[in-house]
Amino acid sequence: MVSETEDKVCLIRDQLKAVSDRQKSYADLKRKDIEYSLGDMVFLKVSPWNKVLRFGRTEEIEVRSNLNFEEDPVQILDYDVKVLCRKSILLVKVLWRNYSTVEATWEPKDSRRQQYPHLF
Repeated sequence: MVSETEDKVCLIRDQLKAVSDRQKSYADLKRKDIEYSLGDMVFLKVSPWNKVLRFGRTEEIEVRSNLNFEEDPVQILDYDVKVLCRKSILLVKVLWRNYSTVEATWEPKDSRRQQYPHLF
């Protein structure tokens, strides 16, 4: 039974590879090599991704000897209450150092108050 499963997995993998190669060949037909000169105007489409460094953004991260780093909170931006079936959880929106307000995270208020009392 194990060998039958392995054979099926190999067959599926081969079929996926063939389909991928076919799609690549179709895409390559429409692809053109473009050369730009200094001063040419180009359109650059950029999509914002969370947790990805953006152009022109500098992050000064202190890396410890064990290759870890700690992200420090800067301030509390907002408060909220998450109501569950039998209890309520108090939340705070935390702005972290080296991140924008869009990348702020919702954290449990009690744990953040214990860990970072200076913010409250």
